[in-house]
Amino acid sequence: MTRTSLIPELTAPSVAPSQNNGINLAAAAHLLVDVPPYPDMDTGDLIELFWNNCYVASHLLTAQDLAAPVSLRVPESFIVSGSSRIHYRVMRVGHGPSLSAAARVTVKLDCPGGQPPAVCGDENQQLAPVTLPETIRRQGVNANQIKRGVPLTIEPYLNMAEGDAITLRWGDVRMDLARITPADVGQPIQVWVPPAIITEAGEDLRLDVTYCILDRVGNNSRWAPPRTLKIGCVNPYLKVPLKETPKAAEPQKK
Repeated sequence: MTRTSLIPELTAPSVAPSQNNGINLAAAAHLLVDVPPYPDMDTGDLIELFWNNCYVASHLLTAQDLAAPVSLRVPESFIVSGSSRIHYRVMRVGHGPSLSAAARVTVKLDCPGGQPPAVCGDENQQLAPVTLPETIRRQGVNANQIKRGVPLTIEPYLNMAEGDAITLRWGDVRMDLARITPADVGQPIQVWVPPAIITEAGEDLRLDVTYCILDRVGNNSRWAPPRTLKIGCVNPYLKVPLKETPKAAEPQKK
């Protein structure tokens, strides 16, 4: 008679180390689960993978599979946001099924700012541009404001969550903000752009200010629509005065 054991006998499966903090939208599209080598691994063994106790994939071992991890792909349709349980079962000739211990993973498919645009590099129109004082929006940032720094606000966005990391881009200079806390969720984020950032980016007639968000599992919002500002006292209508050409010395009369 064959023996069927409901007690886990095998090591739990694993996902890629980069996904230990959670599975994001990009990873869910091609998620692989690794089954480690187990005792008496042999050709003809059948490995069956289960996601939340639902069968999702299987693999019949060949000689090339022995003594190495076996990767099985989880169909994207099974992967939903939340906590998920993964285990596998090994079927061997003359033996009952052997079960593995379970691994738990966190899945987060909700991207900050909503679903990102289909084309890489596109702006995320679901994010609001940064909000600045009306005077600065109309007249730009003058020399005194450069010395003091500039306040701005990032409005609450769709799927805002604890652990989100926001990067502000002021021209070509980037500034990482503190991660979102539970108290920040659903609230405007007040930012003070320090003089050092403004000075490093330099004076500009059309400087873009924007931001992007990376959540705790690596979902990227892409860049928000930029707010364009005039920085400093640059005036394209002012012309640099021409230097006078020194006159040649007149020959002395004899």
